[in-house]
Amino acid sequence: MSITPHDESFMAAAIRLSRRHLGRTATNPSVGCLIVKDGVIVGQAITALGGRPHAEPQALAEAGEAARGATAYVTLEPCSHHGKTPPCAEALIAYGVARVVISVTDPDPRVSGRGISMLRDSGIEVDAGVLEAEGRRSLAGYLTRQTKSRPYVTLKLAVSADGMIGRAGEGQVAITGPEARAEVQALRAETDAILVGIGTAISDDPLLTVRTPGLEAQSPIRIVLDPSLALPLTSKLVATAREVPVILVASEEISPSGSEEGSPPSGLPDYRGRATGLDPSFGPPTRGEISKERDPNSLAPVSNKSTSGNVGQGASPQPISPLVGEMPGRAEGGTAPADATDMDSRRAALEAAGVEIVYCNPYHPEILLPALATRGISSLLVEGGAKTARLFLEAGLVDRIQLYQAPVIIGADGIESPLDATDIPSGFAHMGTRIFGADRLDEYERES
Repeated sequence: MSITPHDESFMAAAIRLSRRHLGRTATNPSVGCLIVKDGVIVGQAITALGGRPHAEPQALAEAGEAARGATAYVTLEPCSHHGKTPPCAEALIAYGVARVVISVTDPDPRVSGRGISMLRDSGIEVDAGVLEAEGRRSLAGYLTRQTKSRPYVTLKLAVSADGMIGRAGEGQVAITGPEARAEVQALRAETDAILVGIGTAISDDPLLTVRTPGLEAQSPIRIVLDPSLALPLTSKLVATAREVPVILVASEEISPSGSEEGSPPSGLPDYRGRATGLDPSFGPPTRGEISKERDPNSLAPVSNKSTSGNVGQGASPQPISPLVGEMPGRAEGGTAPADATDMDSRRAALEAAGVEIVYCNPYHPEILLPALATRGISSLLVEGGAKTARLFLEAGLVDRIQLYQAPVIIGADGIESPLDATDIPSGFAHMGTRIFGADRLDEYERES
């Protein structure tokens, strides 16, 4: 049977549905499923919070007898293996659906193609690849962890009209307006972890949580690249570490156990798994990217050129206002411990506050990212600062760039952005532009 506009319409609805639980299904993908009969949706569901039950059995149960002879639209190939629940392919067969339309084939070697074969062997018509590009985008975190053994990495930057991302020595500076900041909060809520460098953590003293009412519980794990354990004990991150997990990535040189340079970090917490019910059947992928060598597909170093001109598309410069809720005075401390005794004291105080410390060269993301993936982290948001952004860009480990451009002017004491809309690295495709108040968001994705 050929694909029809109706098929694409129902699949688009299933993809929209799937996005509702992004970041909330542990290591399982957030999948959407619609059961349609005679052009009417008789059942619909999304992977449940924590990853179980899967979308298909929920949608089938809602449809009941109406599922017999119906068409199922599923954003990811139905599973064919026994985990903690029976295979979804078996459920579709048992309910008597006549046709299954799939957006993306599952790369998990336990499933890939087998779910489709089970359905076809039972006489069910199967069409795959419907709105595949859109489906892959909604499943990007899961697919990246399965195929590359690392999280899907989004780099978010907010750049002023004169090419700056902040002002030296002043902590957080609000570059974008409230509409854009609300969109960033939504992005945090659907992301497993958020990462900043120690410079940003000290100068801005950020919370890095989700502050949108009703979504606070969806705050991501907070990760700081902190080679010398310089994060102030008075910082907001330390103060809230027992509420929302904080991981400090420290140098192996200060490890009490003397970890070797380049060894994968240990002790990363299963935060999402503990909170939502980690499914052991969705273990770490079998293929890896861990390597001491530079990724052969890495990007060329980002140019360090000056930026001039109004990147806010002609908008007039506006005064910079404080970022409400995250503009306290700078946290006390912030210097590395002077000797081993001070280091032990600092380490003990951080751990007593609930901070997790792992020892892995903070400037080897090609080692850190696979280690995060083995703990079920499928998506990572890199938010600051300029050095950290360059680190991930030059390692070739950024999958998506979200570039906010605002009409504000920072001035001569600004911190220069590692990139702007005129020098996006090669290998990225422009996916579209959205406007939030006076701000412009351009989104770029790495081309396959």
